[in-house]
Amino acid sequence: MGPSHALSGAAVWLAGSWALEATGAINPQTPLEIAVGTAVCAGGALLPDLDLSGRVTTGQGGATVAHTFGRVTMFLAEVIEKFSLGVYNVTRLGRDPERHNGHRTLTHTLIFNIGVGVGTWQLALHYGKWAVIGIMFFMVGLALRGLFDKWAARAGWVIVTLVSGWAAFFTYANMHGDRGYPLLGVAVGVGGLVHLAGDVVTSHGCPLFWPVPTGNRLWRNIGVPDALVVEVGGKVETVVLRIVFTAVALISIAGLGVPFLMDRFNIQW
Repeated sequence: MGPSHALSGAAVWLAGSWALEATGAINPQTPLEIAVGTAVCAGGALLPDLDLSGRVTTGQGGATVAHTFGRVTMFLAEVIEKFSLGVYNVTRLGRDPERHNGHRTLTHTLIFNIGVGVGTWQLALHYGKWAVIGIMFFMVGLALRGLFDKWAARAGWVIVTLVSGWAAFFTYANMHGDRGYPLLGVAVGVGGLVHLAGDVVTSHGCPLFWPVPTGNRLWRNIGVPDALVVEVGGKVETVVLRIVFTAVALISIAGLGVPFLMDRFNIQW
């Protein structure tokens, strides 16, 4: 479900940042950089589900993330879903079943999510902080809709849009220089891959390796053994996994924050 995807994306980014900083693989990040990367990774972990559209005219149905910016994202989800279905129908082989929607097809492949990450990296690299405004606006909106789904549903898409706009402008105004923070592309790509990992442990799986054919099929769903399948919306997901993701995120925040505070206040270890 959307909240689990977003929370797992945030947890993975925070834990990864902590591990890389602790080992000296990357330079220490500022709190703003950590917050930006976490928000974008959480949003990226919802991006693949923009292939699940609902009724654009009535605003009903579709994935949680499709409601982020109201009818705009509902329409975007409709376009992505139909395009994904078109790609499926054009490329499917003899043993690939007939489908009537594009959910868990193109946007749920490794090549798509890596490609989106690389594309975001290049966008930020070549267009600098102006590109960051657009990236942050869109990804923060997705993250809000996922991490705070009940609040976002009550507040409505207008409030989500305003908060996303403020976050994008704040990031633009407070980033260092004009480097553009191309690492945003890594956050988007990692978020997408975390989403795929979450879907792999459900009963449906997803076509990770498209367009590599296997056994006269191009869209073979990859999943875990039945004994390890996590029920969507079940107690394991909504209680156990969310507690684990929250704990990982909080521990990682503490791990990242302590060295920063010690350096800030000249405290020797």
